[in-house]
Amino acid sequence: MLSKPKYKICKRLGNGVYEKCQTQQFALAEARAKKTFKRRKNLSDFGRQLLEKQKVRYAYGITEKQLRKYVATAVKSREPAATLYQELETRLDNVVYRMGFAPTRRAARQMVNHGHVVLAGKKMTIPSHQVKKGEIITVREGSKAKPLFAGNKETIENHTAPKWLTVDSSKLTGTVKAIPEFVSTDTIFDLPAVFEFYSR
Repeated sequence: MLSKPKYKICKRLGNGVYEKCQTQQFALAEARAKKTFKRRKNLSDFGRQLLEKQKVRYAYGITEKQLRKYVATAVKSREPAATLYQELETRLDNVVYRMGFAPTRRAARQMVNHGHVVLAGKKMTIPSHQVKKGEIITVREGSKAKPLFAGNKETIENHTAPKWLTVDSSKLTGTVKAIPEFVSTDTIFDLPAVFEFYSR
């Protein structure tokens, strides 16, 4: 698990990395900082690739070893970028986050670790588990009344899940109805740069 100061990371990698940095307050602070400090020098190719790799790592909360493993698997496929994106998006902790059951990926990871999530009828405690198309995810019956979920009922109901998921917020259940599609213009990640970094 990654625990470096989030605002410092956001300033270096961009506000899309962590949810707490996607606020108007952070945007205003960044605007003031740009007026105060001189513009950075242009990054080298290596520097750009490193930033993109770190952006993916911190956004999904995975280790260097995990990301390297995902990349090694993806490069063997016909569409490496799409495969890497799908592997990351279909992690159980990310799916729970995308369904709106948790405010952040880190919170979703803790939910899974603590046994609050049921996958295909069985309690699952492995955040990195790959969820397959058609599988049903639900909050464990004994956990639904806990403040973690009952206290966030309105937020969960108002959450808009991506098109590849169907969610019943009233029952705290959801289904992966399709494989997430990678569209480079719809993501903050430059995945080709990540592959370039590991191909050195």
